[in-house]
Amino acid sequence: MDTRKELKILGWIAAVFAAAFFLPLESERFMTAVNATLDLVKWYAQEHVILCLLPAFFIAGVISVFVSQGAVLKYFGANAKKWLSYTVAAVSGGILAVCSCTILPLFTSIYKRGAGLGPAVAFLYSGPAISILSIILTARILGVEMGIARTVGAVVFSVVIGLIMAFIFRKEEKAKKEEQMNIVPPPEKRPIWQTSMHFFTLVLILVFANWGAPSTEGTGVWNAIFTNKWYIVGVLALMMCWSLVRILKLRFVWVGLGVIATGVSVVMANLFVENVKLVPLVPMIVAIASLALILAFDKGDEDNRQWLYSSWGFAKQIMPLLGVGVVTAGFLLGSTHDQTAIAGVIPNEWIEWAVGGNSLLSNFFASFTGAFMYFATLTEVPIIQGLLASGMGKGPALALLLAGPSLSLPNMLVIHGVMGTKKTVIFVSLVIVMATLAGYLFGNLF
Repeated sequence: MDTRKELKILGWIAAVFAAAFFLPLESERFMTAVNATLDLVKWYAQEHVILCLLPAFFIAGVISVFVSQGAVLKYFGANAKKWLSYTVAAVSGGILAVCSCTILPLFTSIYKRGAGLGPAVAFLYSGPAISILSIILTARILGVEMGIARTVGAVVFSVVIGLIMAFIFRKEEKAKKEEQMNIVPPPEKRPIWQTSMHFFTLVLILVFANWGAPSTEGTGVWNAIFTNKWYIVGVLALMMCWSLVRILKLRFVWVGLGVIATGVSVVMANLFVENVKLVPLVPMIVAIASLALILAFDKGDEDNRQWLYSSWGFAKQIMPLLGVGVVTAGFLLGSTHDQTAIAGVIPNEWIEWAVGGNSLLSNFFASFTGAFMYFATLTEVPIIQGLLASGMGKGPALALLLAGPSLSLPNMLVIHGVMGTKKTVIFVSLVIVMATLAGYLFGNLF
C-alpha cells in the first residue's frame, strides 16, 4: 500500500468534511455570495453559452479543419511578416465583438495550427478588447476621451504584449520558425473565397445574435440593427445553409429538414415560451443540433465530420474550466449584469473604496480586480458607469476597461491549459501592469 497516496486521500476527505462541518450558513455575507454565484451561473448559461460559446466552438472548428495550415502560417506563423501578422491580430477584435471566454476557442485553434506566440497572444488580447460595439458604447456613455483612450490603448497593448511575449520566449519561437520553414502546406481543397465566406458567415451570425441593446431609445443605426437583428440572423442562417449545400456538399434534403425544424421551433418558441429573452435560444439550439446531426451522419466528405469532432473537442476542453471559473468569480466578486448587482464574499464597497482617486495603487487594484472579474460583451461599460458614480477615478476606470474585458478567471484557467503556467502568468502580468500605467497616465491627463 502506498502510504503517501492514502494520506493524500485522507487529507482530501478531511478537508471536504471540515468544509461541510463549518459551513457558515448563518453568515448573511456567505449566503449572499452563494446567491450571487447561482445568479451568475444561471445568467451565464442563459445569456452566453448558447448564443456565444456554441457558435464560437463551430467557428474554431472551421479554423481547425477548413482553414488550411498554410493560411494560418501565412498570416500568423512564426515566419510571417510581423507587420502583417500583428496588424491582422490587433484589428481582429473590431470584427469579432466577443468576450474573454468566446475568444478562447478561436485562440486555441490558431495557436494549435502553428500561429506564432506573439501574433496569437495579440489576437487573444484584442479579440475582446476593441470590438466596434464596445468602443462606440464607451464613447457614448463614458465620454469621447475614454473611448479614444480605450481604442488606442487596446491596439497598442495587443501589439506590445505580443512582441514582449515573443521576445521572452524567443528560443521556442526560433525553434518553431525553423520547424515551419520545412513545412510544405498541402494544396488548398477549395478556393479561399469559399472557405472565407463560410467562416465569415458564422462570424456574422455570432456578432448579430449578440448585438446589444442601445443605451438609450432612438432611431439610429444601432437601434435599427438591434430591433431587426433576428431578421438579419435569419438571412445569415440561410446564407449558411447555401454554404453547407454548395461549398461543403451536404445533402440538400438534410439541410432543408434542418431549416424546417428550426422554422417550426421559432413558431413554437414564440407561442409557448413566456420569457421573451429565452425565445431566441430555442431556434438556436435546434439549429445547432440539426447542424451537428447532419455533420455526424455525412458520408460524403470526412472533413465535414471532422468539423463537428473538432468543435466538440474545443467544447470538452474549454467548458469545464469556464464553469469552474464562473462559479469562483461569482462567489468571490459577485454577480453584476443588466440591472442586477449581488455582492460576493468580497464586498463591493471595498472595491469602490480602493479605486477612488488616481494613485498607482488604485489603478493597480482596478486592473488586478478587473482581470479576475468576468465581463460579458458590452456589460463592462454600465458597470464602470456605476463605479464612476460611486467615486471611481477616471484613471482606474480606464485601467479596468483595458484589463477587464480581455481577461477573467475562467479565461485564465483555459489559457493555462493551452499555453502552460509560465506563459499565462507573464501574459496576465503584462496586461495588469500596462493597464495600471495607462490608467495612471490617463488619470493625470484628464
